[in-house]
Amino acid sequence: MAVLTPVTSKFGAKYRSLAPFRFLRGLACLLVLVSSAFVTLVFFGFISAVIVRLFSIGYSRKTTSVFFGAWLTLWPFLFEKINKTKVVFSGDIVPSRERILLIANHRTEVDWMYLWDLALRKGCIGYIKYILKSSLMRLPIFGWAFHILEFIPVERKWEADESNMRRMLSTFKDPQDPLWLAIFPEGTDFTEQKCIRSQKYAAEHGLPILKNVLLPKTKGFCACLQELGGSLNAVYDVTIGYKYRCPSFLDNVFGVDPSEVHIHISRFPIDCIPTSEDKISTWLMDRFRFKDQLLYNFQFQGQFPDQAKESDLPTVKSIINCVIVITLTGLCMYCIFSSVWFKIYVSVVCAYLVPATYFNIRPQPVLELFKM
Repeated sequence: MAVLTPVTSKFGAKYRSLAPFRFLRGLACLLVLVSSAFVTLVFFGFISAVIVRLFSIGYSRKTTSVFFGAWLTLWPFLFEKINKTKVVFSGDIVPSRERILLIANHRTEVDWMYLWDLALRKGCIGYIKYILKSSLMRLPIFGWAFHILEFIPVERKWEADESNMRRMLSTFKDPQDPLWLAIFPEGTDFTEQKCIRSQKYAAEHGLPILKNVLLPKTKGFCACLQELGGSLNAVYDVTIGYKYRCPSFLDNVFGVDPSEVHIHISRFPIDCIPTSEDKISTWLMDRFRFKDQLLYNFQFQGQFPDQAKESDLPTVKSIINCVIVITLTGLCMYCIFSSVWFKIYVSVVCAYLVPATYFNIRPQPVLELFKM
């Protein structure tokens, strides 16, 4: 009788070795990503998300999506064109430009980055928002970007998170505003130790024993549906698998892992999702049981079923976007170092972003203030 061997066990080392050229190329890419993030924040993000917002939240979000969409597009370009990571989609082929709530498993610290590859193909990369742990908001530069992009920070304690989460969700109800809101219901990335604790909790409370995902936390997902359900088109259930191992952030930067990223999508029209909290919780638990089985099969087969054809990233368009971002970054950095007025401007913007991010402050349109 043949013994099935997990695909992941066939490779005991990194997919690619960290050769000197790969190391230097990774450092150059990281420098471009960080410097362009800083420039996008200071010169474009501040104007679109603060100045324009004083007049219109809708136009503020549209302009912010353009600027940050151009920057976020650098990441799929890095993964797919520079690192040569193959991104394989399966399951449902989803429409472009929908307003959606997206749930995904959390295998590693970079899962959320690969959702950009899907969002870019659907024309929504500038509109994707995440519910993420609040400690990430304290990262320099990137934390400021998360604030500008209106990510929702949580402490992962429902008593502390509910009021702030519902308040921010209530600002996303306009069906005319494109929205991809992504949530990782497990609440943390998957490890063997966390899985053992999750299984112990499940056994004590009569819940499913899952081996490849953690038990999902349901309250945040329920709140998203309760606040936004009437304005959404669908819920996307996304399952992510890596071949041949789960990458870290630096693995991504230097291009040593992963060889392939497999993304399985199940689309559920919003009318098919239950409305009561108990039934929503049961629905979510059932989806994670399905994910658990999907990932179990993936370990042996190396792919998800029903592979779907998604278009490849257009090389020429990606290169043009990269050149434009790098050129603007170079020009803005030159202005900073050559003019005292630009230095003052950057200092003022940074002085604003630090407390605004820490205290989660966003300006309201001036006309609305007069109406109050």
